[in-house]
Amino acid sequence: MDPNTPVDTSDLYRDILDFAHTTPEWFQVFSEVGTDAGLLIFGALFVVVWWRARRDDPRALAVAVLAPLATAVAYVCSEVLKSLIQEERPCRAVLEVVGPLAECPPYGDWSFPSNHATIAGACGVSLALVWRGIAWLTLPLAVVMAFSRVFVGVHYPHDVAAGLVLGTLVVYLVLRLAARPVSRVTETMRGSSAGAVRWFAGPGGATAAPMPAPAPAPAQRPYGSQETYGSYGSHQSHQPHQPHQPTDPNATAPHHSAHRR
Repeated sequence: MDPNTPVDTSDLYRDILDFAHTTPEWFQVFSEVGTDAGLLIFGALFVVVWWRARRDDPRALAVAVLAPLATAVAYVCSEVLKSLIQEERPCRAVLEVVGPLAECPPYGDWSFPSNHATIAGACGVSLALVWRGIAWLTLPLAVVMAFSRVFVGVHYPHDVAAGLVLGTLVVYLVLRLAARPVSRVTETMRGSSAGAVRWFAGPGGATAAPMPAPAPAPAQRPYGSQETYGSYGSHQSHQPHQPHQPTDPNATAPHHSAHRR
């Protein structure tokens, strides 16, 4: 075993590779091709979630834009770790084992962590964060892609496990740190005068019309204050009806008689 291997999973590697050689030939070819085809599927899904997020709020668009960028950052981190650890590939380091299904990478293309697994983990998690409805697809696909690297014989099991964890952590940190400032940028882009910029950012979600402000309540009148004419009339309307009193015609008689005299 390579002395630079952080964990000894060579026995598990032998068992998986022995099982791989017992599978049908078409399945072996599919496993070798599928490990790269999965990356193309993830690339297509990045475009889909970006297009979908163009009609969503600024934060959703920001996460959709950051998802492939976070995956690229995860890949760079994986390459840095490879250069520091320099673990030899198991297809050269593990003795007394059947040959790998895929061609063993050249010397200097180190094994730990797996780049494919790192990218797969970053893609699967970031896409699930952008659109939770496809988590059932992206997360299992990431695990299958990672396992396929052991199945075809070019990685140890701990290589792909570390790659999945690394991709997940990098995506989480990038989105955690950059989602808010990028959300402000996407909101500004939607108000840009440049047509291409507005097209990239999309129209955003439809915002509901603001509710009209409620009418102010009438002020309470202090007790004992004079009533207005309207209120007085309203008050009088609730008084009991008084019967009509006939006028006495003799009440003005003295005035008329004095005039005649």
